[in-house]
Amino acid sequence: MGAERAASGKHPTYHGVRCRNGKWVTEIREPRKESRIWLGTYPTAEMAAVAYDVAAYALRGADAVLNFPGEVASRPAPTTASPAAIRAAAKDAAASLLGKARVEASEAVALHGLGNDASEFVDDESMFNMPQLLVNMAEGMLLSPPTWSAHHSPEVLEWESLWSYQ
Repeated sequence: MGAERAASGKHPTYHGVRCRNGKWVTEIREPRKESRIWLGTYPTAEMAAVAYDVAAYALRGADAVLNFPGEVASRPAPTTASPAAIRAAAKDAAASLLGKARVEASEAVALHGLGNDASEFVDDESMFNMPQLLVNMAEGMLLSPPTWSAHHSPEVLEWESLWSYQ
């Protein structure tokens, strides 16, 4: 697995999944188009594979080549055929897999008595809403700064200024 993945970045088992900068990414080509739908970046290859499966099944139906063919019926389906709806359903499916992994990990901690040294992946992008960070920063720049009321104005402060040397 290591040599093949290192050479191409693609996962040797899962369709539509590749490793980039230590994380697993997936995208899918729209049928009869040259455009692709970006499905996201995930901490595990399995999460990326599940996201790919949801999108592939939504776009190609029963003809889709799936990573987990027996599980596609239990995954969320997109509400429409739009790229945004497909992307959202893929992310939901991958997130449900992460939730399942957290439950299994907490059960393992309870069974094996592991303490605080058990490590858990924390996705900074979702925690800090990084895809929306630049949009939110730009919106913040459009806001006017708060105005000073007359009784809080620096010109009418009643206490002595730090910079007056008398």
